[in-house]
Amino acid sequence: MSSHNPYLAHHFDDIVQQRESVSLGMWIFLLTEIMFFGGIFFSYTVYRHLYPEMFHEMSHHLDVTLGTFNTAVLLTSSLTMALAVNAAQRGLHRRLVSMLSITCLAGVGFLVVKFFEYKHKFHVGSVPGPLWNFENEFGDKAQLFYSLYFGATGLHGFHVLIGVVLLAIFAVKAQRGEFPKERAQRVEMLGLYWHFVDLVWIYVFPLFYLIGRY
Repeated sequence: MSSHNPYLAHHFDDIVQQRESVSLGMWIFLLTEIMFFGGIFFSYTVYRHLYPEMFHEMSHHLDVTLGTFNTAVLLTSSLTMALAVNAAQRGLHRRLVSMLSITCLAGVGFLVVKFFEYKHKFHVGSVPGPLWNFENEFGDKAQLFYSLYFGATGLHGFHVLIGVVLLAIFAVKAQRGEFPKERAQRVEMLGLYWHFVDLVWIYVFPLFYLIGRY
């Protein structure tokens, strides 16, 4: 009688089936996430077509330096996340902990920069709604741009926050030795989520920060 694999859940026939099911579930989840952002990107496309001059002008009021810095931070975090996945697959315990921790810190850094960006928007009154007090040549119509800006960056920032929390939890668990090679797929799935978050920003950054500059 063969012994039961401790890493195999009881409702799966074998490890291969378990891995395929987990991967499929994660990709389906990411597909639903794409639909969230897809609605915002579709609205952006429609309103940019209707008000191209306004969108070009409003993009100049965003801090491209901070946006570029955050882009570099997330791209670097994608590298460290990939290294974390590689470490998990190879059973490199210390490297896994280090890479997860660095990726987590990069996510925190991104959120800190975004906090100061938002703080400036509140200061100048470019927050749509009752707090709107932003003098510009397009008047209240400019709230369309900032509504989409806060919608896209806010939703993305929320996903980054979730990723940071998960990275912190995984780093603690990795420190406790809870991710042997046989459980590397858990880190792989977290890596897929984090790469998705990074990929979304690659679209958000040029659409809002660069459209009126080049």
